[in-house]
Amino acid sequence: MGLSEKQDNLVEELQLIPDAYERLGYLVEYGKNLPALDASLKLDNFKIEGCLSQLWIIPKFEDGKCSFRSESDSAIVHGIAGLLCDFYSDQPPEEISANNASFLSEVGINQHLSPNRRNGLSKIVESIQRFAASCEKA
Repeated sequence: MGLSEKQDNLVEELQLIPDAYERLGYLVEYGKNLPALDASLKLDNFKIEGCLSQLWIIPKFEDGKCSFRSESDSAIVHGIAGLLCDFYSDQPPEEISANNASFLSEVGINQHLSPNRRNGLSKIVESIQRFAASCEKA
């Protein structure tokens, strides 16, 4: 499934939740269902700088596609990062580079985050896209 279809599915799913704060609660629950990272992967080179929370994103490039895993000590950041990692995973780098996850604004996620959390969210997308761009050149 391509990013366009994944995006449509996520928007549809998130819009079924009528209240924006309930959507944030959904993201917290989403994060709780993600597998934990092995402690050996929580290295500084995987840590996202500019995020108030401790956040690691583990990228992988295999068979022409990127995949991502994440973990954070903040429940909401863990959920958002996990959602973005799942969204961008199993996609070719070119498609990742062309999609900036603006659909999160469309469903009211960005508007209900503090400015610092919004900054962290942009750092997640930047990190994923930077990795994808490096894979395009590989």
